[in-house]
Amino acid sequence: MAETTWTLDVLIGKVVATLDLTAYAGAPNGRVREVPDARAVRWYSTIGLVDRPVMQGRTALYGPRHLAQLVAIKRLQSQGHKLADIQAELAGAPDDVLMRIAEMPFWKAQPAAHVPRVVELPAAAPRVVEIPAAAPRVVERPAAPEEQLITGVPLGGGAVLLLPATPGEDDVARIRGAARELMDVLHELGLIATQQADSRGSAE
Repeated sequence: MAETTWTLDVLIGKVVATLDLTAYAGAPNGRVREVPDARAVRWYSTIGLVDRPVMQGRTALYGPRHLAQLVAIKRLQSQGHKLADIQAELAGAPDDVLMRIAEMPFWKAQPAAHVPRVVELPAAAPRVVEIPAAAPRVVERPAAPEEQLITGVPLGGGAVLLLPATPGEDDVARIRGAARELMDVLHELGLIATQQADSRGSAE
């Protein structure tokens, strides 16, 4: 059965409904919206805080994981957390962690085009991830300029490198190449998964 998907307007409505049904204190101050609007959701996707949607023609489609990510963000903001800290906490978070933070019942995600597959690779095989060519190097921020946002670069095995700027495609390839020795050490120490491909690898 295909995974449930919604348009952006429907997704925002579900975020509002989910927050209304539970104890939600709302935004701690006037600088933070109580619920995200369409512009905020697109911006969260651009900076990697929320997964990118699946495109069907020119229509962006979202699923339960996007809902959990947005509700988790608002929960943490209502507790006074800054967006940069939230980004660091939620970067690469698995579904069960998102559901716990969002205070939502856990669901079993169905395979979809935007859901990364776990692929077993030979130990010596390099991990290569395609980054969209149009990914911006510099992100225009609509609000809270005093906060420094970070971008997560998945290295594989659950490890994520956090950077204060968005790297380009060539930069990501060089970063992963330089990180191979570190990944070997983390693997030997048992600090990362042994048979897990990059959680943001492209599913071909």
